[in-house]
Order: sequence, then structure tokens, then C-alpha cells
Amino acid sequence: MSKETEETMAVIVDPLRGRTRPVASHTDSEIIDVLTTGHDPSDWAVLTGAGMSTDSGIPDYRGPDAAPRRPMTIQNFLSSPEQRARYWARSWVGWPRMEWADPNPGHLALARLPVAGIITQNVDGLHQTAAREVGSRSPVIDLHGSLDRVVCLKTGHTFDRDWVQDELTALNRDFIALTGIDPIDVETAPDGDVDLEETAHFRVLDCPICGGLLKPDVVYFGDAVPPDRVAEANRISDSAQGLLVLGSSLAVLSGLRFVRSAAKEGKPVVIVTDGPTRGDDLADYRSISRVTDFVREWASREIQ
Repeated sequence: MSKETEETMAVIVDPLRGRTRPVASHTDSEIIDVLTTGHDPSDWAVLTGAGMSTDSGIPDYRGPDAAPRRPMTIQNFLSSPEQRARYWARSWVGWPRMEWADPNPGHLALARLPVAGIITQNVDGLHQTAAREVGSRSPVIDLHGSLDRVVCLKTGHTFDRDWVQDELTALNRDFIALTGIDPIDVETAPDGDVDLEETAHFRVLDCPICGGLLKPDVVYFGDAVPPDRVAEANRISDSAQGLLVLGSSLAVLSGLRFVRSAAKEGKPVVIVTDGPTRGDDLADYRSISRVTDFVREWASREIQ
């Protein structure tokens, strides 16, 4: 087992458990001075996490109000039909909330800034939606994939998530009546999952082309980020003069590695979140703040 896989799996036992809320060493205004004095937005690579999307109604994993969760690992997903039924039932119920989510003012403000690129750990697609709305040309890398795609594990063929949702609905017309679950009334996690106990009667869709296993095109706990995606993210990070982290606890290695790399190269590391991160000791500038408010203030300073 690789070190990356071990560290990714270890996040299920929360590496931030017991850490106290860090003391902010800089105000938002001071950090924005750092971002703007002698720098253009294009000098900064931006790494975003779940805290970027909380103002869009998508809760994070480790915020003050976050409930304990049992995330699906890739090992569990592949292990049995029962585990796949568990995942797909929860995902089917949770998908409408994810699909209906809109970019918040923070997404839109960041999209208006011509940053070197956005590397997001989120799978909600809201950065891309914001980019389309404002006409942004900054690249966006979905480090952990996107929930709006489903992939066949046998052939690699991809399917639109809405089509899969319709097919699952056709296969499971009695599921809501049986369980009493209404997708409108559930709370959705950052990965589109919901806490759902009754899944035994859920019918899973197989690949219509080859009969293979289908899974959302996202990186599960214990899984590895595809090498080509890592390379694209590295190109953004390497080309930038500094790294700005927004709303990520950096609890998994896939995000933390960019902070470690920037710090090793002597690039400034700026972290803005509302809670502790695994990278706090590597940050040159640190603020405890609402991400949306911070990005809007930065954009208002840059865009006159």
C-alpha cells in the first residue's frame, strides 16, 4: 500500500480530532495586502475545500456543526453488492440537493479574479458554474473528480449523472414509499451522500454497454487521484508565485501535498479557513474567517 493511500485512508480517523481552533495571526485586510502588494491575482494558485461551498448550502465534513460520518471507501465499494447498494441509495437520495446548489458570492468573486488556477477538492462543480457565469478563463482542476459524471470501472466510459439518476429512479420507484425518505428533506454531505440506513432493497444500475460496475467519477477515501489530474494541478501550482488555501482543512494528503511543496520551495503560503488545518504550521499568513467574505473583499480590492 502506498504512503498516499495510507494517509488518504487514515482520514477516516479524523487527523484534526482534538486540535484546537487556531489563533488567527493576520486579519483579512492584512492578508489581502499580501495578495495585492507587488502581486497580481495571476501570481496565486488557489486550493479550495468544502468551506468554499458551505454558503451554497453544502455542509462541510469538519465544521463546528458537522456530524460524524461513515464515508464510503473504494475498498468497501468494490467489496460487495450490498456496499454498492448502500452507496448508490444514499447518492440517489442526495443528488437533487447537489444538482440544485448554486455558486455563492465567494465562488463568483473568485471566478472574477484572473488567478493562476483553481485546484478544488470539492466535487460539486460550483467553480465551473461560476466560471461560466462570469466568463472566467482561469483553469479549474477537479482534484477529486465531479459528481456530475459516472464512470464504468471496466471500460472507462462515462455517463451523465442526470441520466443515471433517471435510470435509478425507474429501477427504484417503490424505494421512497418503502423507506419514507424524501430527497427534498435530507441533508447532503460534501460528496452528495446522505445518512441513510435502509438500503437493502435498493437496485443498482450496471453499465448499459458492458454490464460493468458504475461509480461516480470521484476519488473515494482510500483511492488515488489520477496521475494526469495530479500533473495538471502541479502545473498550476508550479507556475504560481504563491499558494492560497480557501476553506480546506488539508486533512487528506492530496491537498496537503501542495502546501508542503510550496513551503519547501519558499513560496508564500496563505490559509483562510474557519477552523484548524493540517497545514497551519506551514502557513506564512493565516486568517480565521468566512471564506465568502474574504474572497469578496479581495475581489473588491482588485477589481475597481
